[in-house]
Amino acid sequence: MTKLQSHGREPFETVDRAPEAQAEGFATVRQAHESEMAEDYVELIAELIETRGEARPVEIAERLGVKPPTVTKNISRLKAAGLVRREPYRAIFLTDSGQELAEACRQRHRIVVAFLCSLGIDEETAERDAEGIEHHVSETTLVAFGQALKQSWKHE
Repeated sequence: MTKLQSHGREPFETVDRAPEAQAEGFATVRQAHESEMAEDYVELIAELIETRGEARPVEIAERLGVKPPTVTKNISRLKAAGLVRREPYRAIFLTDSGQELAEACRQRHRIVVAFLCSLGIDEETAERDAEGIEHHVSETTLVAFGQALKQSWKHE
């Protein structure tokens, strides 16, 4: 790594990475952004079904802080992807694939929240931060978070 001065600001550390590796990193982030919507929706739908017995578009809109037409558009995308099923004027249900994705997201979310809390982050902040981190964390990093948590629990 080398440090470059930037007009009196904090030095910028460069990392010697091959252009292909850097491009792959950016592509991974773009892919994570594309799947964020689906993951947020299926996770919320699963939560609503579990706590209220059904997931209605108006509740999804309220919880995500978006307008009902946005929910309608995104539910159509999820239906086309085989993650949800819906009958006109009825609640939304997860397909088996949607349920599997929701469970994976929930597990990833729990690990990230627990890891952040283990660092001393308060639960409210950890929950909020996990909403973004969980979509971008690699499986390798997630496993490392889990191992670090197991180690910290052993030493308590």
